[in-house]
Amino acid sequence: MSGTLAKIAEIEAEMARTQKNKATAHHLGLLKARLAKLRRELITPKGGGGGGPGEGFDVAKTGDARIGFVGFPSVGKSTLLSNLAGVYSEVAAYEFTTLTTVPGVIRYKGAKIQLLDLPGIIEGAKDGKGRGRQVIAVARTCNLILIVLDVLKPLGHKKIIENELEGFGIRLNSKPPNIGFKKKDKGGINLTATCPQSELDTETVKSILAEYKIHNADVTLRSDATADDLIDIVEGNRVYIPCIYVLNKIDQISIEELDIIYKVPHCVPISAHHRWNFDDLLEKIWDYLKLVRIYTKPKGQLPDYTSPVVLPYCKTTVEDFCMKIHKNLIKDFKYALVWGSSVKHNPQKVGKDHTLEDEDVIQIVKK
Repeated sequence: MSGTLAKIAEIEAEMARTQKNKATAHHLGLLKARLAKLRRELITPKGGGGGGPGEGFDVAKTGDARIGFVGFPSVGKSTLLSNLAGVYSEVAAYEFTTLTTVPGVIRYKGAKIQLLDLPGIIEGAKDGKGRGRQVIAVARTCNLILIVLDVLKPLGHKKIIENELEGFGIRLNSKPPNIGFKKKDKGGINLTATCPQSELDTETVKSILAEYKIHNADVTLRSDATADDLIDIVEGNRVYIPCIYVLNKIDQISIEELDIIYKVPHCVPISAHHRWNFDDLLEKIWDYLKLVRIYTKPKGQLPDYTSPVVLPYCKTTVEDFCMKIHKNLIKDFKYALVWGSSVKHNPQKVGKDHTLEDEDVIQIVKK
């Protein structure tokens, strides 16, 4: 482990020394690829032993979404967690044998949202402290990450935390790069770019791929891509997670300063201690989670608006809905009646491939 960390530090130092220009782009690309490979060793343990990177976390599957909180000690993260959980809580904290206490599950707009403290991700990077593999494995399964910052010293902390998360293959508030990549058996490296490239040329692409011992592949660059983008695609283990920066302790700044903060993208100013602006924070959390609520209607009864079935926005077909309730439901499925914005007339008879929208009402008709 320490050998890997030493190598990482060495490459980072060399990259810091290297001036960025056309002549060195090629060399930097190589160093970045080497760095990515070393970092992967930190994320995924070598050898067949153990239960893999996510062992022991099947317990955590309660709720409709999971939010991970990251922040330095003393920024007010635990106050925020306990106050949010205290105000909106429905379940008392329960122990994780392998991690720490889960501050709880809050109910918001009918969805159960799990709040997780992700301790020790930050500032252990250089010397292998912190970096609990389990914590990272959990961070990668979150639907949303909240980075809690002290409003009086936000920027330095923000950078450190982002770098740590990036190093673990977590990409915040971004989409996967628009790069086509297909390995082949022969024919060398074929590079096609559908738009002008400011950083990647054939030579750089070839040398990055050579670092991965890939000598035959088709690469299509559909946007102006960087070496990092290409490495992300080749590594193939990146997770793309939305992120909100929570700026705490706003009771200590002026109104003028607060106005400026409000203009920063992905930011919500709060005071955890005074419970100021929690409504705003929850509203933004809801926006970023993009959950879809579906209400069920038993035959001959009114819809149940108290406990929706909550689906992630990418999986909202009638079939996804059935699977969330019980996997046998789809076997007996004949058709569904749907009321709401996803249908042209109410109710409409639909099949299992129909895509549902937020706050639709559904009645399943069995064979």
